[in-house]
Amino acid sequence: MMRSDAVVLGAGIVGISVALHLQARGRSVILLDRRGAAEETSFGNAGLIQREGVYPYGFPHDFGALLRYGLNRTIDAHYHPSALFNLAPFLWKYWRHSRRERHAQIARLYSGLIEHCVAEHDALALAAGATDLFRRKGWLRVFRTERERDLRFEEAARWRKEFGISFQALDAAALREAEPHLAPVLVGAVHWTDPVSVTDPQGLALAYLRLFESRGGRFVQGNAASLEQKPGGWRLPTVEGPLQAATAVVALGPWADVVTRALGYDLPLAVKRGYHMHYRAAGKAMLNHPILDTERGYMLAPMQRGIRLTTGVEFALRDAIRTPVQLGRAEPFARELFPLAERLDHEPWMGARPCTPDMLPIIGPAPRHANLWFAFGHAHHGLTLGPVTGRLIGEMMTGETPFVDPTPYRADRF
Repeated sequence: MMRSDAVVLGAGIVGISVALHLQARGRSVILLDRRGAAEETSFGNAGLIQREGVYPYGFPHDFGALLRYGLNRTIDAHYHPSALFNLAPFLWKYWRHSRRERHAQIARLYSGLIEHCVAEHDALALAAGATDLFRRKGWLRVFRTERERDLRFEEAARWRKEFGISFQALDAAALREAEPHLAPVLVGAVHWTDPVSVTDPQGLALAYLRLFESRGGRFVQGNAASLEQKPGGWRLPTVEGPLQAATAVVALGPWADVVTRALGYDLPLAVKRGYHMHYRAAGKAMLNHPILDTERGYMLAPMQRGIRLTTGVEFALRDAIRTPVQLGRAEPFARELFPLAERLDHEPWMGARPCTPDMLPIIGPAPRHANLWFAFGHAHHGLTLGPVTGRLIGEMMTGETPFVDPTPYRADRF
């Protein structure tokens, strides 16, 4: 029988960060996943630690956007018609929380987490010897129309005033200087200068895992769905034998409901799926920053493997068949904007982002079980908020004063 003070269920960036922070506070920790570490949602993303991301991605309210998305032909959003009945309650709540006044309230709560994201990653990356994976150039939101550019310039100025976020407003000439290999079809960009980009998101998570193991932590494979409460704590089987821990932390991302539902919790968790593909840059072309093609709705990010093209969101059931139609829609526009050569992956990667309707993660104690904690629901910002969440959970579980007020993220808000 393996025994530990805590078992962390889920070895993505959030779970690994939780394990590290508990370990740093003197707890013996076993990290458990059914697969290898960071092989699911944490494997594929745009690689941004989004210090500017104080406004979580909301549901559109203007009629034009709703009409475009309803036709189901866009790059930034796609849906499975067969899933709409199941998703309707979530989407209705998501739409209500995305109203302007409510979204602004949520941003003020969310910013309490976001403002620490770079500093908390820096602390772990320095200890893990992984700072070489960081690029401190920020990222670019590029525009094809003056109308969209000017609206976003105004928005960025408001965010700077309210949240202290830094940016530079680039005109067409300044953008060409920053990214000389982009096609001359753009009229400007918002350059968010505070965020950090990661050239290998899975590599970063694995570096954090190696740090955890070097300090005596243990990573084992097992099925979190087998979790049972027993006298003295929590028990489940693993490939290395039975495990018992005094405390369990659910950090399973889009699979969190596999455990929470079995324990009697009906949390409003849904998924936004996304896809990526890597390309070789043609010739000597260089992409100096991650860029978001705003009007088209896709992102290009320079990675160790190549140029990563990421799509927007797909509303579907978590385990439904893969339908990478957005990737097919985005690729022609991406090739026109930047000289991409051949694909480097055999097939598109797909992942699922765990989302709540109020766009805030679920971080804190389980309402009806002692020694059970939740750390999931980070939507687009799992990479961004992994270490922040780890520290917050670690402080709460060990009785320290939390460095961020955890009240807005508690599960009992639902």
